[in-house]
Amino acid sequence: MAKKEQPAIDWLRYENEAYAQGCTAVCGIDEAGRGPLAGPVYAAAVILPPGVVIEGVNDSKKLSAKKREALFDVICEQAAAYAIACAEVSEIEQLNILQATFLAMRRAVEELPAAADFAIVDGNRLPELPIPARAVVGGDANSASVAAASILAKVSRDRYMMQMDELYPQYGFAQHKGYGTALHVERLREFGPSPIHRMSFLKNILS
Repeated sequence: MAKKEQPAIDWLRYENEAYAQGCTAVCGIDEAGRGPLAGPVYAAAVILPPGVVIEGVNDSKKLSAKKREALFDVICEQAAAYAIACAEVSEIEQLNILQATFLAMRRAVEELPAAADFAIVDGNRLPELPIPARAVVGGDANSASVAAASILAKVSRDRYMMQMDELYPQYGFAQHKGYGTALHVERLREFGPSPIHRMSFLKNILS
């Protein structure tokens, strides 16, 4: 039996719907790093020129690290505006990871060098933003601007964790970027937490 072809993704569906409602600068927003045991959570906001889909852009989780790195520069060059922000480990501990993620998203929107008037946010919940917004589950795999934001956030966080690997080489951050791999857990139990570990995430591991 012939395999049924998947319909092509309309990468500009959500952007075009917003422009049709009178918006003039639509940004996509996504985060990276909600799950790791260490490091900040990052978010990015990207405004693409109307009608533009950058070739190769997709949900960052579906791309290799090499491809994400290459696309990072292309997105920065072709975007009408972009901003990358984070919420620090201390803010994650103070607020909880969801609220810290929302804080990083809000910072990204507020730091855009050219203001957006509408946001498409990956996920099923919206942060408090200074502009109207729409939550789209799987937005990073269905919206050109959200996919672009997912790449900027992911690459930025991975670069940060590579820097942290130089400061704290005993944990293997360059390999796992702070996620709870077997290696990471083993090193945590051997060396204890570093200053960039999220203590609230470690209760079951270190108890």
